[in-house]
Amino acid sequence: MNVAILGCGHVGLELGRQLDARGHDAIGVRRSGEGIRQIEDAGFEAVQADVTDREALAAVPDVDAVVFIASSGGRGAEAAREIYVDGLRTAIEAFGERENPPDRLVYTSSTGVHGDHDGDWVDEQTPLEPTTEKTTVLAEAERIALELPPEYGYEGTVARYAGLYGPGRYRLERYLEGPVTEGYLNMVHRDDAAGAVRYLLEEDLARGEVVQVVDDEPAEKWAFADWLADECGVDRPPKRTKTERLEDDELSEAARRRILTSKRCSNEKLRELGYEFAYSTFREGYRDAIDAYVG
Repeated sequence: MNVAILGCGHVGLELGRQLDARGHDAIGVRRSGEGIRQIEDAGFEAVQADVTDREALAAVPDVDAVVFIASSGGRGAEAAREIYVDGLRTAIEAFGERENPPDRLVYTSSTGVHGDHDGDWVDEQTPLEPTTEKTTVLAEAERIALELPPEYGYEGTVARYAGLYGPGRYRLERYLEGPVTEGYLNMVHRDDAAGAVRYLLEEDLARGEVVQVVDDEPAEKWAFADWLADECGVDRPPKRTKTERLEDDELSEAARRRILTSKRCSNEKLRELGYEFAYSTFREGYRDAIDAYVG
């Protein structure tokens, strides 16, 4: 396959490496010179372009598949809309209007679109209930990713990511030092976030569908933090309830909503499709970080 990775950052670089290792041609697209250097260092083709700029995207060669994995950089809802709605629509149209359009699109979303379910399980069939402006934008982007490509003769897939972790994003100190607020963590290692998309493309699966990309075990934050502390040989961190955390008058409204949001995300569909995880739970996924910490 020839695969264009739009917004080829943390996960995109790993996706490109995996595709290249398996004989496919990956093309990483970033708008910054530093981003281009990172792609070249990873060993595959790089094109400098802004995903929101239709003319700039013309520099990207024709491909079999487009993976839209751009980030709004942690900024607010307005920036998210510019990337995930306007940029996604621009990319779908720009590639779809070509003489040789792609065969499919994969858009990477977030399990944040589920909102609060009071700790209950959610899957691809659960109605979306986003609780912030940003996750509302992400839910709109999912709809665009599924509905717009068929107007141009190709198909879309939504890969809905849980919280990403892995090299450079372990955040050990956050959990070892605390205080740790109660709730659930739904996670997926960077290698599996990339691996799941690569697998769906290679096996030609989940066209026109949503697939949650999350590992086998949602982690209760207090238990997770205690496990990390025990493995690292340090004292278990202090804990606080949601009620105690919400007593902070300086919390933003968005932060309050995140604290109140609780759910456990199922990966049953991804498992049934046949994907085998490199890191099926945090116990395997955090081993390198723990070994490095212990020294």
